[in-house]
This record gives sequence, C-alpha cells and structure tokens, in this order.
Amino acid sequence: TGYTENMTDPSYVGQIVVFTYPLIGNYGIPSEELYDNGLSKFFESDKIHVEAIVVSDYSEDYSHWNAVESLSSWMIRHQVSGITNIDTRALTKLLREKGSMKGKIVFDSDNEIDFKDPNIENQIKKVSCKEIKSYGEGNKTVVLVDCGAKHNIVRCLVKRGVKVVCVPWNYDFTTMDYDGVCISNGPGNPDTCDEVVENIRKAMQIGKPIFGICMGNQLLAKAGGAKIYKLKYGHRSANQPVRQVGSDRCYVTPQNHGFAVDNDTLGTEWEPFFINMNDGSNEGIRHKTKPFFSVQFHPEASGGPTETGYLFDKFVELL
Repeated sequence: TGYTENMTDPSYVGQIVVFTYPLIGNYGIPSEELYDNGLSKFFESDKIHVEAIVVSDYSEDYSHWNAVESLSSWMIRHQVSGITNIDTRALTKLLREKGSMKGKIVFDSDNEIDFKDPNIENQIKKVSCKEIKSYGEGNKTVVLVDCGAKHNIVRCLVKRGVKVVCVPWNYDFTTMDYDGVCISNGPGNPDTCDEVVENIRKAMQIGKPIFGICMGNQLLAKAGGAKIYKLKYGHRSANQPVRQVGSDRCYVTPQNHGFAVDNDTLGTEWEPFFINMNDGSNEGIRHKTKPFFSVQFHPEASGGPTETGYLFDKFVELL
C-alpha cells in the first residue's frame, strides 16, 4: 500500500490522507537506517509530513522481515494523529463526488478548532532544505531544486552516475556550475512561490537541460508563461493512466496533486507531453526546440509503478 513512502513524502504536508486500501499497518515500519550519503534507505524524507491519516482497519500486529516497529508507535514518536474504524469507502465516494475539502480530527471537547486552508500559504518553504547538500559522484552535475524533494528522486539520479547538488527552493542556482536542472515535487499552490519561478526563467535563458517533476511541472509551465488552475478532483493515487502525446503509449503512474497546467495557455514554443486519460488534464509539457520537459506524475514512484522511470534516462542523456 506504500503508507511509509506516502506519509514521509513532503508533498503531503498540510493534508489529512485517507487510505482507500482497507487494511493498514500489517507490515509495520522499517528502520530509519541511512545510506552513506545520508539518504534514508526506506523513507522519502527524514520525518512524517502528513497531518493525519484515516484508515478503515488498522492492524496493530505486523509481520515483515524489515519491520522494527508498528505504525502506531512510529506515529506516536513523530506526534502525528490517526483515526481508525472509519468507513473509508463511503468517505472516498464523498471526496470523489465533492472534491478535496478541508477537514480535522478532534476529540469531544468545548475547544473549537478552526478549519485551515494550506493552499493560501507557501508550503514549499516549510519542507525545502535550508542549506546546499551534495550526493553522489560523477562527471555531470545536476542541480536539484528542492521544493519538497522525495529521496527517491536523488536515488534515481545518483544511480545513473551523476552528482546531485540539492539547493533550497529560492536559491539562485544559475550562478553555479551545472549541467542540468531537476525541479522537484512539492506541496501546495504553485502561485505562492514566485522566487523559484524567476530562477527557472533565468535557467531557461542559459539553455541547459531542465526536468520538472510534479510541482516542477507547474513551476516550469509558469516560467514559460502558462497558467495553473485548481482541479476539482485532485489526482491522488498510484494508478493514474496517462498517454504520451503524439503516440498510443499509455502508462500507469503514481500522482499526488491538486493543481494542473492549463494547456490552452501554453506558449507556441511549448506543447503538452502527457495527458491524463481520465479527465484529459495536463500531465506534462515539453519545449519544441530546447531540452526542457516536465511531468505531473512521479516517475521516481516510491510507492507506485516505475514504468516511467525511463524519463530519468532521457534527462541524463541530455546532459
């Protein structure tokens, strides 16, 4: 079900996650062991980022060769709330019909808790790194603009033999010596972080390869002059079908986003790269003449299908 990966994905900050799979917790939680480069072996960041989780049937008992503790004990250590014995099937139907909505988990008390809309604030600055970090060795250097980057993006690049330099979301990386730029995933509304858009515009003038993922797709589109809009029904699952424009190739992709690029506002130098097969919304863009492209889904997966991982190869070949 991928609950460990999803719960540590920085893109989920500010969100209560409803798990549609009925049984959660049965394989426990792995260790917080790190690779030599400081990346977690089993998580997508160094902490839980979801605000809370909602599950149908929680299993306190767990069994997995890699598990060291239960889901509940892990959540208690990170001070994250959860609620169980909920009819998640009915709740999912409601969310599917009404769209994403504000929510809260409360105990019976006289203290009223206000609803809070996370999309009015810059969520990216909450999860981005605070200082420059380097991973891997290689003749080519990729700047990873950390808008809430999952660890598996770094893993996917490092294992392809490149050096990854991770920079804060608003850092002017165009002053650095690099071979390509990867704009990471991240939470919230892309209209709240204009600083990174300006830096991407500078990078586009330089002309070196640019690869955007999820939030990176929206930020690259904004830098290219396109507009973003809020989806009534966000894409939040590991089985979203997309088609590569200009072909009959379809892929099953993991996604987590509530905003999308407006295809009608793309400039003449840009074109859609992928289209969602469910609602026809944008799932990627590419420049017609320059080495710039991005996707709205997660080719790094973790969790989810990995069949679009070839896009990392495509990016590295451009360096």
